[in-house]
Amino acid sequence: MKNSSLFSSDISAPRAEIRPVTETHHGITRTDDYAWLRASNWQEVLKNPSMLPDDIRTHLEAENAYQESLMSDTVSLQETVFQEIRGRIKEDDSGVPLKHGPFAYGYSYQTGGQHPRYFRTGRDGGEQSILLDGDAEAQGHKYFQLGSAKHSPDHRHLMWAFDNKGSELYTLRVRDLETGLDGPDSVPNAESSGGSWTEDGSAFVYVAKDENHRSSKAMLHRLGTPVADDVLLYEEADPVFSVHVYQTDDRRRIVIGAHSHETAECRIVSSAAPTEPLTLVAARQVGRKYEVESGDDVLFILTNADGATDFKIVAAPAADPGPENWTDVVPHERGRLILSFRVFADFVVWRERRDGLARVVVRHRETGSEHVVVGLDGEEFGCFNGLWSCEYDTEMIQCSFSSMRTPTVTLDHNMRTRERLILKTQTVPSGHDPNDYVTRRLAAPADDGELVPVSLLYRSDTCLDGSAPCYLNGYGSYGIVVEAQFDIQLLSLADRGFVVALAHIRGGRDKGHSWYTDTKREHKTRTFRDFVAVANHLVAQGITSHHRIVARGASAGGLLMGAVANEAPGAFGAIIAQVPFVDVLATMLDESLPLTPSDRPEWGDPIASEDDYRTIAAYSPIDNIVAQAYPPILATTGLTDKSVCYWEAAKWVARLRELKTNDSPVLLRTNMSAGHSGASGRFSWRREVAFVLAFAIKAVGSAIG
Repeated sequence: MKNSSLFSSDISAPRAEIRPVTETHHGITRTDDYAWLRASNWQEVLKNPSMLPDDIRTHLEAENAYQESLMSDTVSLQETVFQEIRGRIKEDDSGVPLKHGPFAYGYSYQTGGQHPRYFRTGRDGGEQSILLDGDAEAQGHKYFQLGSAKHSPDHRHLMWAFDNKGSELYTLRVRDLETGLDGPDSVPNAESSGGSWTEDGSAFVYVAKDENHRSSKAMLHRLGTPVADDVLLYEEADPVFSVHVYQTDDRRRIVIGAHSHETAECRIVSSAAPTEPLTLVAARQVGRKYEVESGDDVLFILTNADGATDFKIVAAPAADPGPENWTDVVPHERGRLILSFRVFADFVVWRERRDGLARVVVRHRETGSEHVVVGLDGEEFGCFNGLWSCEYDTEMIQCSFSSMRTPTVTLDHNMRTRERLILKTQTVPSGHDPNDYVTRRLAAPADDGELVPVSLLYRSDTCLDGSAPCYLNGYGSYGIVVEAQFDIQLLSLADRGFVVALAHIRGGRDKGHSWYTDTKREHKTRTFRDFVAVANHLVAQGITSHHRIVARGASAGGLLMGAVANEAPGAFGAIIAQVPFVDVLATMLDESLPLTPSDRPEWGDPIASEDDYRTIAAYSPIDNIVAQAYPPILATTGLTDKSVCYWEAAKWVARLRELKTNDSPVLLRTNMSAGHSGASGRFSWRREVAFVLAFAIKAVGSAIG
């Protein structure tokens, strides 16, 4: 490996003690030498990191000391990259307020501030009234993350959510907007999305998490009453399903949904009478997914029912919304994937993807006339970023667009006249000219002949003679689309001669829903082969060389990194796996973990099925490490991560060190006071980004500084 000699340390790499634990399933015995790194009290650790057992803490701290030693020569580079990133942030920035009734609500940041402040003005502007100051609320906490902040229909209260552990267990508070003080209401163990207000603003419906951190109950909380008196509206018995709640666009109904990765079931209740019996829209049916919106007496439903692989929008009477009454509004069209939608008094708006590119379409409910919202002028590979409105009876919708080289543009679009007004263009204080950069779209041939889209960003003066370093990103799971959007962090690589590449591999829905479903369970390895095919194509096109490619993925993208490290280590000069899902078999065999039951439709059930066991065992990164040369690898994790627990990365790194045959370094960096998303605060987490980018720069031998 050409890049191994770039790393040296004054201290030796930690060696985790081997304490074998064996388990037998389906007559197959598996030995885990590092099972002890999984704290037996892990649920307690999520809530209180100080409860981590001493032997595990000692090992993780030794790993942190080792990676700090290996990266000591990049301290100056890390600071330089961080300051570059910070210089691209308008520190006293603010979002475009959204109008609702007599007010407009928005958020802003103070210079030097880490967290947003929520404010409101009069509907047409005027003096700002600060409703919630995130920086003030964060004082005294090592970790602090704001969740949603939702004003009540009568504009008297603000329900807001926060997490001060990094474990994604949010507390809901309610602020009196006349006094500026929080009331006695304090709801623990909730979702970051908060809750949905009832029509009169006297109560809200929220999702409660159980002892295994699963979203399992929809509860009604009345302001000023003890949490113990909250009313259970719905409880999900099947751990494969997660509960979610939201208020419909017309604000007349609250949807209580239960969903898995492949099936959905929704119930509705009146916002004015939330304790009345729930109305079931359609009973769960394996493989049928749907989402519900409300437009007065009509429900609009986004669904894949009746063979609508790429989804369609149907309508049904709210009083009798069963599937037998569904009629097509936006029929299914293969190759046109409908991702999400909104409903207004006179319009239906949806976000769709064709040939891997996103756009927004508006349809008049009465006439059926349609038009496309114009995004970025002259930008072929533009990306849709958001769609917002607080009002139902309106002609205006707020949209935002960007591209890999073009900062975000936010505009008002008149759905009736089709006129648009640019409200804001993202400011890059240090200066940014999109014309200094090139965006391209390639099609990499996979081993089965399918063409995998690849989005590229690089400076216009970058020499593409095979010598350019490349930062290749991938994910490829859960149907999540990798958006080719503006990212101020990645400019620090492009400005150093990197080609930044996004691999739109199978496992996401970048080219339609089947782009996702064709790589589930027994077909998962297609995702990995697609990523290697992209790397090979970039080399074949003379854009880069294998030893100059830094592969990067996070979470399930970390699984991708672990798999390609085993299968094609020579295809990459270095690998970055952030919060990596690399101990797949052990995790899917552990029913106590928060996501294991709900993830079975994605990966399979190795407890119930020997075939699923063997399938997962054949690609699970930890279980397939072999005695071979590996490129330099950086793994990052968070101690209070409940989505991909810290021990996955720790065990993976330990086994890599045990079996690899060369001297390439394997680094483990653990944030001891954060979870899946890393450090909180808009600057703190970007210091972690600067560290990762410094590793990428160092790993391919680019100039340090």
